[in-house]
Amino acid sequence: MMIVLSTDFGIEGPYIGQVKAALYQQVPDCKVIDLFSDLPPYQPQASAALIAAYSRGFPAGSVFLCVIDPGVGMPERRGIVLKSNDCWFVGPDNGLFDLVMKHDPLSQCWTITWRPQALSNSFHGRDLFAPIAAELASDLFPTEKLVSSEKRAELAAVTDDYPYVAYIDRFGNIITGVRAESLSTEVVIALAGHKVSYARTFGEVAAGVVFWYKNSNGLVEIALNCGAADQALNVSVGDKLYY
Repeated sequence: MMIVLSTDFGIEGPYIGQVKAALYQQVPDCKVIDLFSDLPPYQPQASAALIAAYSRGFPAGSVFLCVIDPGVGMPERRGIVLKSNDCWFVGPDNGLFDLVMKHDPLSQCWTITWRPQALSNSFHGRDLFAPIAAELASDLFPTEKLVSSEKRAELAAVTDDYPYVAYIDRFGNIITGVRAESLSTEVVIALAGHKVSYARTFGEVAAGVVFWYKNSNGLVEIALNCGAADQALNVSVGDKLYY
């Protein structure tokens, strides 16, 4: 059993540790993988593109516990469980899993109706989503805690790609929400007043040259060979791409 965490909680402070403690209380022998602990804060749309791309390749039955939830604790905020490509996704219903669902027409969705006895107003990742994820990782489907959802009907207006900067890694590489397969290699991308052409990999351009390429998870990524592209282009998460 494997539980994969993707959050904007950061590695500093108590939050990731408290979520893991809640998981281990229910499934002490599970494997917990930290995929992202630094997703763009407060930006579920940007994170949706990353989760859709980076969740691929994990073994069937993996449970993705994902939390970016600036609306936590509000009465209208729902939690959902999604089954897609033989994996489970648990988190807030704020668009975080929209691209996972849209890219898999066979996906199924449920709304979490259960509320634990002790539910804080501000930490549903620990109190609500972690217990559900732990049950799924134990091969227990919590039927009495869920109700089937017709969320797929809401996806008609969701675009297949997110044409913005979604994430910047520690090297300064700019990861976008655009699937590389949707672009011709002849396309020149405009970003923050700069024009960026395609190259297959770093070694195909000279040091100091900015280029875009298909990254290892299938997204358009913009890099500077032997440098930080985000600094060179003065780019931040949320900046728009034009192509």
